[in-house]
Parts: sequence; structure tokens; C-alpha cells
Amino acid sequence: MLSFSQPITPAVKAHIDAQYSLIADMSQKIFETAQHINDLNIQVAKSVLQDSFSSAQQVITARDPYEALSIAAAQAQPQAERVREYQQHLNNIAARTQVDLAKTAESHFPNTSRTAAAVADEVARKASEETAKATSRQRAAMEKFTSPIDRPDDLKGQPQRPSA
Repeated sequence: MLSFSQPITPAVKAHIDAQYSLIADMSQKIFETAQHINDLNIQVAKSVLQDSFSSAQQVITARDPYEALSIAAAQAQPQAERVREYQQHLNNIAARTQVDLAKTAESHFPNTSRTAAAVADEVARKASEETAKATSRQRAAMEKFTSPIDRPDDLKGQPQRPSA
């Protein structure tokens, strides 16, 4: 499990909550779309099966092969019309879904943008603080490096020996 060295700030938590809310609502809309498509598929399957049984019964009761062939041929046009209706229903579902998803995203956009801006402001503030701390540490290190070395009190009065 990952452990964070810093606690999650309120701004980050608010942004995560806003993102979660957006994803949850989008998922709900997509699930509803899947339900609509499933309902349409069940309705079409029932209709196709019912028409197929009806056509099969008519073909079986036909008196001669020519009558059976004409019954089967007569079913082609209604089936093509059903396919066109199915495609139209799918297009309507897709269009409704697109509108619903756009409305959902639009309703969440202000809050998500606000929380993202708060996170960005917090990151900038922390970066500025950390930069100031690092600059202060560097300045202290440079002062320590450039200041004369403090000597013990007993050696201050004695002349320095040249180093060999």
C-alpha cells in the first residue's frame, strides 16, 4: 500500500470529490443508455421471433412451393422496414445520450474548475514557500562557507603558522 508523506489537503480532497461526482453522474447516464439499448434489443427480438413464427406457419400451410416462395418474399419488405426503425431508435438513443452527457458535464464544470484552480493555487503557494525555505538554507550555507573560520579564544593571540 502506498503511503503519502503529506496529508491530503482540503483543496485536493474537494477536487477529488468533484471529479468523483462527475464520473459517477456520467457513469449513471451511460448505464441508463445501456438499459435503453437492452430494452430496444429485447423488444426487437420479440418482434422478430413472433414474425418469424407467423411467417413459418404461413409457409408451412402454403398449398404449393410458389405460394410458399411468394409468402417468404412478401416478408422481406417488412423486415427491411424493421431494420430501418431499429437503426432510427438507436440513433435517437445515441443523440439523447450525447445531450445528457453534455448537460451533465456542463453542470459539473463550474465546481470542477473551481476546485482545480484551488489545487493549483495551493501548489503554487507551497512551491513558493518551499522555494523561500530552500533559498534561506542556501543563503545560510553560503554565509557559513564565506565567513572566516572561528578560532578558539586561546589561539587568537598567537600568530598563525604558515601551512606547508
